[in-house]
Amino acid sequence: MNISASSRTVRVGLCSLVLVLGACAAPTVLNTQWSNPDFKGKPIRNILVVAVVKDSANRRTFEDAMVRQLAAKGVTAEPSYRYSADPGVMEQAKMQQAVQQSGATGVLLSRVVNVSQSVKVSPGMYMGPPVGYGFGGFYGYYGGMWASSYYSAPTLYTEENVTADTRLFEAKDFFLVWSASTTTTPGSVSANAMIDQFTQLIVNSMRTDGMI
Repeated sequence: MNISASSRTVRVGLCSLVLVLGACAAPTVLNTQWSNPDFKGKPIRNILVVAVVKDSANRRTFEDAMVRQLAAKGVTAEPSYRYSADPGVMEQAKMQQAVQQSGATGVLLSRVVNVSQSVKVSPGMYMGPPVGYGFGGFYGYYGGMWASSYYSAPTLYTEENVTADTRLFEAKDFFLVWSASTTTTPGSVSANAMIDQFTQLIVNSMRTDGMI
């Protein structure tokens, strides 16, 4: 017994929709964001980007991505690694020197505060025969079940969640003006795509709040 072309189209379309919706989920979401009500200054348009990361390569990749996103919004920005190539902690005097040399009026810090794992269950899926099967009696319905039914068993998988803290300081007195907490679930997204989405989310949020 053959499946009609329209029935195949419907089934393929539904499966494609499930895959597309799953793939479109953003790896990073904003948990909370805060703007200091005591900040009365103008939007900060010159920023020194600092990634609190021990790995030099990851630090450079992140800072460069954040600089690109800020530049796309018309904000002048520089990565901190230009002023301190060492992956360790920058001493206060060196940080102040970096701010002075870069001409920054704001400093943006980002760091990972927690990495956790959660167990997820993907439910199974059953798709029965299309409308029309069964009109030929028992055997017609029986044949249709063989030809068009689909079942996938539930699957169990572990998901990694990375919580990050990002803060924007006014550079003159290192006064905190804005902060945000985010959760990133890498999944199958590439590292570069994940960083691009993260930095874009942060920059857009700061702009919405009138910080930049």
